[in-house]
Amino acid sequence: MTLPMVDHAPPLRVMSLHALAYCQRLFYLEEVEEIRVASAAVYAGRELHASLEADEEGERTQLELADSGLGLVGKVDALRRRDGSFLPYEHKRGRARRDGKTAMAWPSDRLQVIAYAVLIESATGQAIPEGRIRYHAENVTVRVPIDANARADLEEAVATARRLRETTERPPVAENERLCVRCSLAPVCLPEEVRQADDPEREPTRLFPPDRDGTSLHVVLPGTSVGRSGETLVVKPPDGAPPTKHAIREIDSLLVHGYCQVTTQALNLCVDREIPVHWLTTSGRHTASLTASAGQVQRRLRQYRALADEATCLRLAKSLARAKIESQHRYLLRGSRGDEQARDAMLPNLIPLRSALASLESAPNRDSLRGFEGSAAVGYFRGLDRLLSPTVPELLRYSTRSRRPPLDRFNALLGFGYGLLHTAVMRAILTAGLEPSLGFFHTPRSAAYPLVLDLMELFRVPLWDMVLIGSLNRNQWDPDADFIVTKGKTWLSDTGRRKTIQLFEDRLDETWKHPVIGYSLSYVRTLELEARLLEKEWSGEPGLFARMRLR
Repeated sequence: MTLPMVDHAPPLRVMSLHALAYCQRLFYLEEVEEIRVASAAVYAGRELHASLEADEEGERTQLELADSGLGLVGKVDALRRRDGSFLPYEHKRGRARRDGKTAMAWPSDRLQVIAYAVLIESATGQAIPEGRIRYHAENVTVRVPIDANARADLEEAVATARRLRETTERPPVAENERLCVRCSLAPVCLPEEVRQADDPEREPTRLFPPDRDGTSLHVVLPGTSVGRSGETLVVKPPDGAPPTKHAIREIDSLLVHGYCQVTTQALNLCVDREIPVHWLTTSGRHTASLTASAGQVQRRLRQYRALADEATCLRLAKSLARAKIESQHRYLLRGSRGDEQARDAMLPNLIPLRSALASLESAPNRDSLRGFEGSAAVGYFRGLDRLLSPTVPELLRYSTRSRRPPLDRFNALLGFGYGLLHTAVMRAILTAGLEPSLGFFHTPRSAAYPLVLDLMELFRVPLWDMVLIGSLNRNQWDPDADFIVTKGKTWLSDTGRRKTIQLFEDRLDETWKHPVIGYSLSYVRTLELEARLLEKEWSGEPGLFARMRLR
């Protein structure tokens, strides 16, 4: 059999051909974009293979094979010798495919064992008559003949795989919906959301996880160091207090505030386990992030190409601005609901938002759009003060917006919370494989990342504005103990920062029913979902981004 090999092309993993036969989109995500998610089923499969040992019949397990001429590389589960010939064995957790009562191999399993047989032939120079697949769920072994049809199927699959590796366009979602239910990459692919966009009346099957995989570890106290002990991060306070230990499997991100230290060993552990590390100033401003970045080239090429187009940027910016202003408007209305006097008092602040909403669609460019959004923001922040209870001390109330530095306690709280939101959005954008420095609404300035600032606009109201106003109305803040006030600026104290972090993390874990997709998920997962829906805007599946609204 002849499989022409491009000299500079890396070899294909046999496991990638298994994915190709299952779904071409799965192959593209795993092999081209290098996105791999270890689901419970994947871990169970690993445990099965780890339990296999050589038996008395001379079986060899985990045999690595490679052939540059074929352009294939892989690791066969087991190799046995029968009647003078080698036979590759594949072990699968599940059940065999059935044609009546006859057990058959699934197409993806069949292609995989064919590829291993061809690699064994290349390595040994011996003809391989068949491969065998053991389905452990029902203790059935299926034989796969390595005949002319098998070789032709392998050649066609390799050609398809090489063609897909040369394109930046993802294949469409699988037509067979049942394949998506068992796919570990469904939370990345989002096939049900794509199908719902094509058919709004469709009830999507929930494939996106509702909660985060771990918890965020914040290191706040100046002088604290973070080290490593095996699979554990060890946090050592500077005052000689006993260190605390945190299993890496229970952490989804490490956030280092101010003057704290992280050892190289701890950083290596985070990178190996794909745990992002974020650095923030003591005021909550994001300064840097460390995260694994392999396999993002294709995704970023699509992003660069799309956001170089002014029409695309303007379309996305209009959707974003409308979603933000509508949420602001609904929040101000909600706060004055049931009180006619409060509603009348709020009306002057609502007028700029309503005027901006009426003008958005006719905005000729992004500069005009930013002007409408800015005028709406003035009315919104004036309205926020009217949502505060009369019991809130004057020192904690809103007067005017000030950023760097914050001039009063309200702005100190607002700015620190927005800093935490910035980092959470950055984490979601990096998880989705996007380039944070290339946005569509905000212009590049200072050290801020435009795409992070863009996506933040969807979440300022639900993730911090509402939390802040609620905490003030519950009298959770001490104007003296929670703040450090100097002549030119106001900062949060250590107790104030810890309190803010706890409020924000609690909010991330809260769940709500997404008004578009119709199922509930935590806010931290909503951040990731919106980042992935944004990526679909330039990946051939537009119309899904910025459709969420505050109810």
